[in-house]
Amino acid sequence: MAKIKRTYNLSPMTVGLVRRLAEESHVAPTQDAVVEAAIQSLGRRVRDEEHARQFAACARDPEFQREMAEIGTEFEADDRAAWEVG
Repeated sequence: MAKIKRTYNLSPMTVGLVRRLAEESHVAPTQDAVVEAAIQSLGRRVRDEEHARQFAACARDPEFQREMAEIGTEFEADDRAAWEVG
């Protein structure tokens, strides 16, 4: 994957932590890889939190619940056949 050179201002403590994670803990092969892994992890966490908020909203939405019940009823026979449950 092509990389893009960027410059960010980080605190000395953060720079030290990135260095230790790469050189002492070996969590990633380079300092750049440590930063990239941390950003990817943060991105997943933010995405998962947003999904959780959306799912919670659906759980409180009577119209959504009604629609899901209808879909479940409509496909129940096909689901049972696919699962070979009878």
